[in-house]
Amino acid sequence: MKIYNSIIILLAVGFCYLLSVMGSGCAQIGMPTGGPRDTIPPVLLNANPPNKTTHFEGNRITFTFDEYVHLQDLQKYLLVAPEPKIIPNITSKLKTVSIKIRDTLQANTTYSFQFGDALQDINENNPLHNFTYVFSTGSYVDSLTFSGNVVLAETGKVDSTLLVFLYKNLNDSAVYKEKPRYVTRLDSAGKFEFKYLAAGAYHLYALKDESGQKMYNNPSQLFAFADSVIHISNHVTPAELFAYAEEKSTKPATNSSVANKKNPEKILKFTTSLSNNIQDLLTPLKINFTIPLKNYDSSKIHLTDTLFHPVTTAVILMDTTFKQITVKNNWIEDTKYKLVIDKDFAVDTLGDALKKPDTLSFKTKAEREYGSLKLNFTNLSKIAHPVLQFVQNNEVVDSFKITSPTFIVKLFNPGEYELRVLDDENGNGTWDPGNYHLKKQPEKVFAIPKKISIRSDWDNEANVEL
Repeated sequence: MKIYNSIIILLAVGFCYLLSVMGSGCAQIGMPTGGPRDTIPPVLLNANPPNKTTHFEGNRITFTFDEYVHLQDLQKYLLVAPEPKIIPNITSKLKTVSIKIRDTLQANTTYSFQFGDALQDINENNPLHNFTYVFSTGSYVDSLTFSGNVVLAETGKVDSTLLVFLYKNLNDSAVYKEKPRYVTRLDSAGKFEFKYLAAGAYHLYALKDESGQKMYNNPSQLFAFADSVIHISNHVTPAELFAYAEEKSTKPATNSSVANKKNPEKILKFTTSLSNNIQDLLTPLKINFTIPLKNYDSSKIHLTDTLFHPVTTAVILMDTTFKQITVKNNWIEDTKYKLVIDKDFAVDTLGDALKKPDTLSFKTKAEREYGSLKLNFTNLSKIAHPVLQFVQNNEVVDSFKITSPTFIVKLFNPGEYELRVLDDENGNGTWDPGNYHLKKQPEKVFAIPKKISIRSDWDNEANVEL
């Protein structure tokens, strides 16, 4: 009987336990979620010697962080001021970063190590933004600051990859021959700030330093210079620099079979500016040749109507490279034309010619395919010689001199455009770069932040504030 009662009690307890498990979520087993992604950068726990140490005499500095760290793109990010002759050796191991100074330190000088975003944690690569360490070999740390901004003169925009230099050597040639005393970066808005500066006179430059030499050695580099010496003191006015490339960088010529070998068919080939045999009302017709022409005869090219009657208003011109023919005409809208090219109008310098006469048949656009445009400018008087530029894909596709606050064009190609206003000092209608040798600053362009969209068969109007 006792055994029977014990069994009954055990069954009852087991049944109650089963009910409690089935009715409770606490007994469910699931995989851990892992939690949110770590976005916290490393935290500096200790610096030896401490930051802003004076009377510095050693050659080794050690930083200890709260987690494992590594150095990413150190050569890209690290800036040391004054610029050392021998680059320091900087290494990371577990939670520490060490600097081994290999250069002879100058007396009574403040040094700074700017790591940018190079110092990161190992797990998520979270950077310790703009980590800077400073020490002085003298009795105090220099504390003066100097700020400003850099604008691209040709576009009015910003390139945050430029570096800004301060030279203690006031010789104009120093920027070609030696590294600067102080270097800093631009932020995303094109602004810069030097810290821990010593008082004195400096030359100020900006440079796109793709070579890593921190010297101006190529006229195709983006470069900027201040007109006068900068005197660093407790009260110094911020500077504005306008960067330019004195020469456009050119891509190396490709080994094109067309460019380097004779045409095996000995047929003169060309391309035109026509789009699907449609001619723009606002531009001339252009014919482009890969190889320069010789023995060119303009009388053997004729613009005609569909009945081959000559268009007497047409002007046909060859450019100075002998690689482009331009057909200028007051085009009539929605009209068919023919360009008749005689067989022997020209021979290129490889001896290729047409095998037979050629005729280009095309039609002009209708006016309804364009939009009219009216722009109302405010503060236009701020710019002495304004030229309005229309930009697509970073290329100026059209430009107009502005003579009044209201700009009106009857026909304009539809599309979305950036607007810029050039201060055209020499009146040639295009932007001109500076020249450091002649101490000539570049012409300046002011970017309009808001794009405009021009619709076809529509009266488009916008207000533009400079």
